[in-house]
Amino acid sequence: MPLTDARRWLVIGNSGSGKTTLARRIAATLAVPHVELDAVHWQAGWAANPRFLDDVSALTAGPGWVVDGFYPAVRPLLTERAEVLVWVDPPAALILWRVTVRTLVRRLRRTALWNGNMEPPLRTFFTDDEHVIRWAASTLRLHGPRVRAALAANPGLRLVRLRSAGDAERLLARLRG
Repeated sequence: MPLTDARRWLVIGNSGSGKTTLARRIAATLAVPHVELDAVHWQAGWAANPRFLDDVSALTAGPGWVVDGFYPAVRPLLTERAEVLVWVDPPAALILWRVTVRTLVRRLRRTALWNGNMEPPLRTFFTDDEHVIRWAASTLRLHGPRVRAALAANPGLRLVRLRSAGDAERLLARLRG
């Protein structure tokens, strides 16, 4: 099956890589639903959704979708159901710049994220090991092994690795035909 005929897409990458923006654009191009796993996972007060696996299962039961994110609890399900795995993998310096700027802007503007959650105070960068900027820096090298495991679990899964904005634009142009 040509890549352009695929209807179930999984877009992964580090926080700040551009995966959500790209996933939205792919979904719009293919006219299929976009599922942002952060929005499904995080409930008010940054509480984890106890029905996360069931909710993701229901959201990806249909014939077409684009999911962004790769939470451990749903990796096997998404790996099994997806036809294409897009790995958004820009240089580490760009990822860290983007996640830092995005976090600062969200905090200063008090931007509501998923289910009313907001970025924590900036001082928590120094005190919280799970702060998004620190987390992004500590997880930069984890996606390679995750991609290899997904391909081993689903040999029919097609991999598209994007290293730049130009790569992403070429993929979208290909999908538009």
